[in-house]
Amino acid sequence: MSSVGDNMLRWFRGTGERAASRLTNSKSAQSELRHSAGLAELMRRIAGEEKPCILDLGQTSHVNIPYLTQRGIRVYNEDLLRAFREKNYMVRQVDGVERLDVTKFFAENFDYSENQFDAILCWDIADYLPEPVVKPMVEKIHSVLKPGGTILAFFHTKDAGADAPYFRYHILQNDMLELAPGPTFRLQRVFSNRHVENLFTNFASLKLFLGRDQIREVLVVR
Repeated sequence: MSSVGDNMLRWFRGTGERAASRLTNSKSAQSELRHSAGLAELMRRIAGEEKPCILDLGQTSHVNIPYLTQRGIRVYNEDLLRAFREKNYMVRQVDGVERLDVTKFFAENFDYSENQFDAILCWDIADYLPEPVVKPMVEKIHSVLKPGGTILAFFHTKDAGADAPYFRYHILQNDMLELAPGPTFRLQRVFSNRHVENLFTNFASLKLFLGRDQIREVLVVR
C-alpha cells in the first residue's frame, strides 16, 4: 500500500511528462493504444469532487501518477499481482494440503479505511488473480469505495486465449490508454457477462463497454 508524497510528486511530474511524451511519439512494436470510453466516464464522474482519491490496482505507473496528481487527484497504488510473486501466502492446513490464506493476504496488502476512495482502477487484474482471491477482492473494494464511487475494470473475452499478454495501462488522455508490455502473468480465467454481473451484484449499477479488441470495459458504481 502506498500514497504519493510531495517529493515523489515533484519527481514524477518531470519524469512522467517526459515519459508520456515518449510513449505518445515513439511506440514500441509491442505497445498498443486503446480508446477507453469507461475511463472517460470515470474521469467525468470524479471531475466535480473536491480532491478525489483514486486507488490504482495495477503496477506503479510513472505515467498515471503525474497525470492524475496534476489534476488534483490523490493517488494510492496497490500492486496485487506483484504481491503474490514476492510473498508466500500458501499455508499448510491440518489435512496437510497447502491452501491460499486469503485473510492474511488482504490483511497485508489491502488495508484501507472504509469509504476511502472515490474511484478504483482495477484494470484486468481479476483475470490474472488466483480464483480464491477474486470474490474477496471485490468485497474489499465495496468496503473501501465511497457510496456512489466508481470502479473501472477490464475483462478478457473468450477469444483472448490463455496466452493473452499482460499489459500495464498508462493513462495518456482521459479517454486514451497505452498498453505497455508488463511482467509475464498467465490468464487464469475468462468471465462471461453473467459472471461479471454476479461478481458485482452488491453494487448499485454496472455498465458494459464492448471494444473491437478482446477486452470488455466495465464501469461499476457502488
